[in-house]
Amino acid sequence: MFKDNDGVGSQKEAYGSAEVSPEVVVDVSERNALTENVQRVHTDDVLAGDIAAGDQKKIFVLDTSVIIYDHEAISHFAEHDVVVPITVLEELDKFKKGNDQKNYAAREFIRFLDGRAREQLLQDWVPINGTGTGNFKVVMEPKSSINVDAVFGDSKADHKILGAALGLQEEEPDKKVVLVTKDIALRLKAKALNLHAEDYETGKIKDLAQLYSGKCLVENLQSSSIDAIFKDGHVESDIVPEDKLIQNHFFILKNCKQSALARYDARQDLLHRVQKRPVYGVMPRNAEQVFAIEALMDPEIRLVTLQGVAGTGKTLLALASALEQRRDFKQIYIARPIVPLGNKDIGYLPGDIKSKLNPYMEPLWDNLKYIKSQFREQDKEIKHIEDMVQQEKIEIAPLTYIRGRSLSNVFFIIDEAQNLTPHEIKTIITRAGENTKLVFTGDIHQIDTPYLDAQSNGLSYLIDRLHNNQLFAHVTLEKGERSELANLANELL
Repeated sequence: MFKDNDGVGSQKEAYGSAEVSPEVVVDVSERNALTENVQRVHTDDVLAGDIAAGDQKKIFVLDTSVIIYDHEAISHFAEHDVVVPITVLEELDKFKKGNDQKNYAAREFIRFLDGRAREQLLQDWVPINGTGTGNFKVVMEPKSSINVDAVFGDSKADHKILGAALGLQEEEPDKKVVLVTKDIALRLKAKALNLHAEDYETGKIKDLAQLYSGKCLVENLQSSSIDAIFKDGHVESDIVPEDKLIQNHFFILKNCKQSALARYDARQDLLHRVQKRPVYGVMPRNAEQVFAIEALMDPEIRLVTLQGVAGTGKTLLALASALEQRRDFKQIYIARPIVPLGNKDIGYLPGDIKSKLNPYMEPLWDNLKYIKSQFREQDKEIKHIEDMVQQEKIEIAPLTYIRGRSLSNVFFIIDEAQNLTPHEIKTIITRAGENTKLVFTGDIHQIDTPYLDAQSNGLSYLIDRLHNNQLFAHVTLEKGERSELANLANELL
C-alpha cells in the first residue's frame, strides 16, 4: 500500500589532516549533454531479483508504493509477467488529482495501462512492450485459501494485496510469485505468510560504501610536483593514480612537508590548482568547502551536488556562491520538498498557502540571515540582499509546482534533495533552460520520505549516475563547521 581537517590557508600551508577516504571509482564513459544523461533514468536497470533466461519464470505483483516511486516500473521486469491487484488501481484512483509527484505518477500509470490495454480485457494477459517482454494483467478480489484479514485481525488494502498475491501463488504453482513493494512492513508480512517479497531495486545504489565522494587524498608526492602546481597553477595528471582521473574530481595532494588542492580537467588532462576564496562574506573553513566553492563558482559546471551531514555548510555555501554570481543570473531560486511531520498533508495547518509553507522554508531564510550577519548594517551587501528579496530576485519556495516550468537564466538550489525520488530529480533537471545552474544539497542518511532510503533516493542516484561528466561536479562534505556541540551530536548521538 502507498502510504579536513582544516586544510586551508596560505599557499604552502598543510591541508593535511583532512579525513578523505579513498573510494573505488567506477569508470563511466563521457556523455555528450547533461539532459541526455538524465533522460536515461531507469532505462538500463533490471530489478535485482530478475533471473537469467532459462531459469524459472516469475510473476511480479506490484504494490502501490512501487508505482508511486516509479510509474514506469511495470516496464522493468525483463521477460517476466507483472500483476496489478485491483486494490492498487483503487488506491491510484484516489491519488490521481493534485500536483504532487504521487498524483502525477498515479495519472501516468493509469494512462499507460489504458494505452496498453486498448480493446483487450485487463483480466487477460496483455503484452507490456511487445514481443520478447512479459505480460501484465489486473487481478480481482483475493482467491487465496488463507484469510489474510483474519491472520492479522484487521481489514485493510495491504491485506487485499497480500491475498491477491497468495491466490496467484496457488493458481500458478510452476511460477515463482514475488510481491514487489517499497513498504518494509508489507514485505515482512508477506514473508511471514511464505510469500516471496522484494524491494524495488531499479535505480537503487548497490553498494553505498562505493558511492562517489568527489574527492580523495594522494600522499607521498615529490616536492617538485607540489612546487609545480603552486608555480604554474597546474601539474601533469600522471602524479595521481589513473583510476582517480575523473572529470572534475578534487584532490588533496600531499608530501611530508606541504600540500595543495587540485581539480582534474579531463579535456586538458591536467590537475589545476584550487585556491581558497571567500564568497559573499563566507570564508571556507576546510578543504572540502574550498572544493565546493570551486564547483559552485565554475560557470562551465552546470550541475553540482553537495552531500553531507547537518552543519557541514552545504546550503550556506550554495546560497553564498549564488549571491556572489548574482549579476550572472536573473534570479536565485531556492526550493525544498515539503515533507510534513507525520506525513500528513499541510492542508490542516491554519492560514493561507504562504502561512502553511513558511515553517518549512524557514531553514533557508536562516542561511540568508547568517550571510547578512557577516556584514555591518551600513554595508552595501546587506542592501543588495534586501533589494533582491523585495524584487523577488531571490525566491524561496516549495518544489510542488516545478513541473511544467522552464527555468532559464536561474541559479537554482534544491535543498533536502535526499527526500526526492530519482524521477523527481529527473523532472527538475529537465526544466533547466539556457544559462541555468542547478545545485542539489542534502544528507542521504537523513530521509523523511516514506519508501526512500540512502540507496534509493534521488540524490544518491544522481551522484552515482552523473559523475565523470564535464557539466557535473560533486563533493561529499564530512567535517561539520556549525559548532562544537553540533559536531558532538553528529559523532556520538
